[in-house]
Formats: sequence, structure tokens, C-alpha cells
Amino acid sequence: MFEEEAALIPELRTRFNERFTPAGYAALLGLLEERCGMRIDYRVAETPVFVPLGLLEQMAGAGAELARVLLANQACLEAARRAIPAGYRVANESARPHFLTADFALVEDAGALTPRLVEIQAFPSVYGYQAVLAAAYGDAFELGTRLDPRLGCYLSGLDERGYWELLRRTIVAGHDPETVVLTEVDPLHQKTRPDFNVTAARLGIAVVDIASLEALGNKLHYRNSAGRLTPIERIYNRAIADELMARKIRLPFDLGGEWDVEWAGHPNWYFLMSKFSIPWLSGPGSRHKVVPPAVFLSDFLEGDGRAELAAAGVPLPAGKGPDTVFSSLLLKPLFSFAGKGIQFDPTQAELERIAPAERHGYLLQQRMNFVPTVATPAGMTQAEFRILYLWPDGGELTPALSLVRLGRGKMMGVDHNRDQAWVGASAALFPVGEGG
Repeated sequence: MFEEEAALIPELRTRFNERFTPAGYAALLGLLEERCGMRIDYRVAETPVFVPLGLLEQMAGAGAELARVLLANQACLEAARRAIPAGYRVANESARPHFLTADFALVEDAGALTPRLVEIQAFPSVYGYQAVLAAAYGDAFELGTRLDPRLGCYLSGLDERGYWELLRRTIVAGHDPETVVLTEVDPLHQKTRPDFNVTAARLGIAVVDIASLEALGNKLHYRNSAGRLTPIERIYNRAIADELMARKIRLPFDLGGEWDVEWAGHPNWYFLMSKFSIPWLSGPGSRHKVVPPAVFLSDFLEGDGRAELAAAGVPLPAGKGPDTVFSSLLLKPLFSFAGKGIQFDPTQAELERIAPAERHGYLLQQRMNFVPTVATPAGMTQAEFRILYLWPDGGELTPALSLVRLGRGKMMGVDHNRDQAWVGASAALFPVGEGG
């Protein structure tokens, strides 16, 4: 539990605000464009967030604990496998995910500021770009000298060199980088392209449209920069199944086939550890203190889910008429990404409008009230923290870095805060003297 003052590091917050200049922000954007090789198309916040290392470590520890709980719950994993859509279950599933992200809100609990889980996902995030962003804040605003003490961003005792080495071990895993590819759907037009550029440049791997892979025998191939057909030994998968399905993309190979290829981030883990996991973590007898109550929509409408939420202390209206509004709940599709499809204040009629055969694909989760904790010239701002973990072959699950989303609306994603100032993608920095 952390008091609000401890979480904010008010002296650093105040000094940054006082010394902020538009020229510094312009320098930040310029550095990002230079280091990423392109303009950043989503909003970058004017400020990093200054937090104690202990707060980040508390969130990192909770996320790792939840991941291990899920890995030990074979009933949950089997239920999640059954939920994988036809045609998207991939062979040779790894025993554990290579990547994990855990998102946390800061809420008020008994008068103190404390983390609550928003989402957990075994899928890669912007590991390359986020390292560049954190460094760019320091360079653009001269944080190491103007704010003193020196500020860090890496977790688990890592420094920049150690972080990139761990990322290389996780993605490349000892292969010739020419045989390792980052795959995505139409990568040149993704908003995460800056991350692809940074990752490719640092690790020496190619960025390839997953729909351009070519199959010969039991091997997958890509065309290298010279146009030569090159066998693939390992795939750093960034192609989201949700997007493949939504865009009705037909791959030139059977995704479920027995291919002679390793996956850095096996596609099945996108489903196995996701929003699908949250009801399993919050149910009777298994709820972790950081996990808000949640149930599957099918259980809410047709089973004991409503009673479970009420027993967990979620305030629910007494009525069940079509106009009944559930203001304390969020309706979330289980396998969407980047906040797509989340509905606030769902009504009974809207819930029942979802076909019974599709209700298992949604959850109802207690809505959390983010505490505005970041004082900016534009007003108090909310922060959502994401812990980025790496789990290389033969290594340990390691919290490596964090990212922050700043916002003042209902939704915290960068796409939902484009027209405001002092919001968007950010980084968490902490005084290195605390032991990090």
C-alpha cells in the first residue's frame, strides 16, 4: 500500500513542471523520430511519471505471481485452449510464454493508493520503442542533471545493455539473426511500426508481413532485402489473431500446421493468458487482492455470476429490466486488443442482445476508479502502468521495463487521448539511489 504523496514523488513532479518548455517537448519528439526512423503517429505525453521503484516492484511482483498461478491452473489453460477460434490453434505450443504484460490502475483503497490489475496478456508489447522513449525523456529534458538524482527505468537490476541482451536472448535465442523475423499484419502501416524499426535495427532481424511468408516443405521462408528466399528458424510474432480475423486475412500457409519453426511468443499464449484469465483469478477462493471481481457474461446472465459479483462487494442495481444500467461494471470482449470493444455502463438489454452462443467470449469486470495522481499544467491526470516481462528459453520470468499511459478520460489508451495535452504514451522513471 502506498500513500499518494509517496507514489507521486512531488518534488520531482513540481520541478519538472516548473522547468518544462515547449522546446524540450519538441526536442523529445525530434529524438524519437530520429531514433525510430519515422514520425510517431500516436500521442506522446509531455512528461514522464516519477514513481518510487518500490511501487513498480510491487506491481511487477503481483503480475509475476498471477502468471505463475495461471500456469499452474491446468483447468484454466484447457478452458482457454477450447476458446481458441478454429484455425488459430498453433502446433508445438511452448510450455510457457516468452512475453508477458500486466496492466495496473492506481485506485484508492481504505484511504491509500494501491495497484489493481486491469489486464494480463501473454503477448509482446513495444519492448524496443519503450526503451527508446524512456531514454529520450532523459536526453530531451536533461533529467539526470536538472532534476538530480539520476533516474532509472529498467527493473530487476538491469541496465540498458543488460536489457537489450535479455531481449536478444528472448527473441533471437542464439540463431543467426537473418533467420529470425518479426511478423505482423501489414507492418508498414501499423502504429507500432516505430517499435518494429527499433527492434529490427538493434537485433538485426527483418520485419515481414505475415501474409507474405512462403511455405516449402515443412519450412517457412521470407524474402530478404536482396529478394532471396530465406528459411525462417524463429518467428517473433506480433500478428494479433483478433486483427487477422477482423480483416479476414487468408494466410498463404496453414497456421495450425506442423512447421519446422520456433516461435518467440507462441501464438496460443495470446489466448491462454489474457482477459479470459481474470474470472479465474477473481473467483471464490482464488481472488488475489490486486484482481478486481469479474465473471464471464454467460455466467452473469445464465449462472451464478451476478451473485458472485455481489458477494465480492460489487454494487449492483436490484432491477433486471431492460433499462437497468450496470454503472459499476465494464463489458469487455475477451480477445480484443488495445481497448477495442470495451463498453461502459452496459444495460441489461445490451447484455442480453449478445447471442447466447457468443456470451462466453465476454466478461463483466468491476469498473475501477483511477485516481488522478500526476499533476500537470493541464490538470490532474490518471496513469495506467504496464509491466513488461521477458522469459527467455532456459531463463526466468523477469520484469524488465514499464510503460505508462496518461489520460483524463474513461479510456487510457493513446488512441483515446489524441486531442488533449499532457496525456498519451509515457514512461516511468525512478531515483536510482533507491536501489534500482
